[in-house]
Amino acid sequence: MANNPSLRLFHLSDIHFGLEDRQALAWAERCIAEEAPAAVAITGDLTMRARSREFSAACAWIRGLKVPVTVEVGNHDLPYFNLIERFCDPYRRFRAIEALVERQIELDGGLDGIAIIPLKTTARAQWRLNWSKGWVTRAALSRTLAHIDALPAGTRVLVACHHPLVEVGTRGTALTRGGQRALEALARRGVLAVLSGHVHDAFDLRHETAAGPVRMIGAGTLSKRIRSTPPSFNELTITGREVTVRVRNVQAVPTRAMQIPDVPPDALPPRTEDEPVAPVGTVPVEDPPVH
Repeated sequence: MANNPSLRLFHLSDIHFGLEDRQALAWAERCIAEEAPAAVAITGDLTMRARSREFSAACAWIRGLKVPVTVEVGNHDLPYFNLIERFCDPYRRFRAIEALVERQIELDGGLDGIAIIPLKTTARAQWRLNWSKGWVTRAALSRTLAHIDALPAGTRVLVACHHPLVEVGTRGTALTRGGQRALEALARRGVLAVLSGHVHDAFDLRHETAAGPVRMIGAGTLSKRIRSTPPSFNELTITGREVTVRVRNVQAVPTRAMQIPDVPPDALPPRTEDEPVAPVGTVPVEDPPVH
């Protein structure tokens, strides 16, 4: 094991500046400062409505972290109200942290290195009414696979994206188009796991594909828009090809009690019996605000 020491990463998602949980965010910032993980992966939805003031707060917070950071773009990070900007320059407000957006990170993890590779799942527009859903285009998948294929042989790969790469939700709801094709391609390349967010509850699932299983690890939220768990982030410890997940939260709820057993159709609190709920069952009585 001397050649393959453990390496620790923090996986954050859905901070939603504009509706962030300031207590939870300050706690997460302290954890990062005091524990110095090898890197932080933020899998999208930095903001609530992609407003300039929300991006300013998000970028200032991220620049204050003293560790390598990669940031994925979430559906809430594309302009909602300015359609010209959404179609012509959707990432303009990211420019303060432009070098971190969809950034590939390569870490020295011993004999075989570790890489975090981005996969874009957001779109400016789609051929369906709900543009908040995910879409893995062939071009986006090709870019990700090219980055993986260019890595030295034996590199252990984590893929980071915003939307869980499942095509259909628990109630038959369409989720991420192109997700199954992406999972199969990633299974062929033996990735350690796919990191995502979007649904505001943590999960750790194995998804079967024609090319073999793929592990999907989802992080919760650090915002006030909770679904069925208190605010949290994931701590990932990688030893060899083993990835251990710990769901960190202010209330110190055990990891298994914080994880949902399936991917729900969205981040709204579960209101029907067929929707997955974490054992801790922190479901708000009223739906959290969206503005």
